[in-house]
Amino acid sequence: QVPLVESGGGLAQAGGSLRLSCTASEHTFDNYAIGWFRQAPGKEREFVAWITLMSTFTYADFAKGRFTVSRDKAKNTVYLQLDNLKPEDTAVYYCAKHSRGSAFYLSSYDDWGQGTQVTVSS
Repeated sequence: QVPLVESGGGLAQAGGSLRLSCTASEHTFDNYAIGWFRQAPGKEREFVAWITLMSTFTYADFAKGRFTVSRDKAKNTVYLQLDNLKPEDTAVYYCAKHSRGSAFYLSSYDDWGQGTQVTVSS
């Protein structure tokens, strides 16, 4: 098991943008869908987005129209583009390998990364 590695977080103003990256091993990238989750202070980790090997995707309702997930085979990397950010998007963002079951459940994932902090100021 090789943990995924997130990067790209930082500080943004409301209405701004950030692009998060999730780098996986070649084996993981070629064989598994990848999910993004986030965890705000004092809250449970929640589903954000999911992308399959065929680049089909699903988003949480709060992410629709503002966040975009994509994958780059040349870099074994999945991206999460965050646009029109809001202060309530402040959280640690995680990616993980979708190993089983529903894409919406934490228990369906393995090889979680360490997370990347996104902070949105008003």
